[in-house]
Amino acid sequence: MIPVGITREGAFVLEQDDPAKFALDAAHMPEVIDNDTRVHWPEPGGERMLRVAAPDGSVVDLGEVDVVLPILHGTHGEDGTIQGYFDTLEVPYAGGGVLDSALCMDKHFMKVALQAEGIPVAPGVTVRRRAWEADSSALRAQIAQLGLPLFVKPARAGSSVGVSKVTDAAELDAALQIAFDEDEKVLVEAGIVGREIEVAILESPTGVRASLPGEIVLTSRGFYDFEGKYLGGEGVDVVCPADLSDEQIAAVQRIGLAAFAAVDGRGLARVDVFLTDDGDIIVNELNTMPGFTPISMFPKCWIASGLSYGELISELIEAGLNR
Repeated sequence: MIPVGITREGAFVLEQDDPAKFALDAAHMPEVIDNDTRVHWPEPGGERMLRVAAPDGSVVDLGEVDVVLPILHGTHGEDGTIQGYFDTLEVPYAGGGVLDSALCMDKHFMKVALQAEGIPVAPGVTVRRRAWEADSSALRAQIAQLGLPLFVKPARAGSSVGVSKVTDAAELDAALQIAFDEDEKVLVEAGIVGREIEVAILESPTGVRASLPGEIVLTSRGFYDFEGKYLGGEGVDVVCPADLSDEQIAAVQRIGLAAFAAVDGRGLARVDVFLTDDGDIIVNELNTMPGFTPISMFPKCWIASGLSYGELISELIEAGLNR
């Protein structure tokens, strides 16, 4: 495997084969630094050779590209952009495609797609910055009908960045501003009372299947935010498998697979749902490139389902090669 990093400026560079370099740490978030190397991807219709230009200008062949594993989050990583780039280059890759990645990165359109297939989602209002600044009165009235608490989240930001929980109407404007700092389009959703259940979906050469579900158990944290997801913050436990009946497990798996199909899912996804006391299952969101850290739900659910971390990566790669 050849590690390739992308700098903030968009340059593809040859990275060190050192996973510890990119360990998530609250005091120091990892970043790809420009080391003056430049990775040259194969051109469409030509040989499949990956090359790297060294700082002195010399070019070295790294070998033929079999498949790319794009473990990337956020803008350009899981919104269909890099997927379209590899499609143009005719380079096979694992994971989601252009359409499902773009749909699920935009929480507004993801909900539109799910609702069109009859899949229940949380009631919400989409707020665009321009409309809010021009005249917020009509939007405020719609939001008031949702009740409290509310969750205010950027429509197109991942990893719970810019998300706020609103328990008092007076907090709404500040929460919207935090979300607007990340995106011009914001989703305001009614808070759903229920257990937070997540199920991992995997496409393999033999078909699509769902893992045993896991559960996010909040002990003191207000919601499952960035720190809880990636930095092992206190106040949240990631439990897999979840303590569910056989009927509940089957129901969560069915709706997870249905949600995956509704967005034309490819490769993999983590489907997050709420399980209410009445037994209703409401889809919160799909993530087409979920976290792969040791504390992340996606690999934990597959390990609980009998698939090792190495086997999981192998299946993703095989699915990419078989497209």
